[in-house]
Amino acid sequence: MSNEQDIESRRRFLKVAAGTTVAAVVIGGLPRFARAADLPPVTEADPTAKALGYVEDASKTADAKHKAGDNCVNCQFYTGGPTGRGPCQLFPGKSVNAKGWCVSHTPKKA
Repeated sequence: MSNEQDIESRRRFLKVAAGTTVAAVVIGGLPRFARAADLPPVTEADPTAKALGYVEDASKTADAKHKAGDNCVNCQFYTGGPTGRGPCQLFPGKSVNAKGWCVSHTPKKA
């Protein structure tokens, strides 16, 4: 095998490897986003929600631990978008309101 053929073979391998990696990342991320919309909403009557003082609207909480501006969207446990509903690690298999809040709120690290 000549040196040029060897170089071309390496290039082809690297292109295929890069393409496969990108495809795997994109395909791997799709189900997570698709499933987030399908999660049932957590209700304030849910036992875990009650234990954590979860409210659908952070501005309506009377809990002394709540600080102005704290809501699910800026909590490290929330993995949804900036509006609507999304998954929260504290409520597996359920979605929370982006404007919600609970006593376990932990600000996202910058």
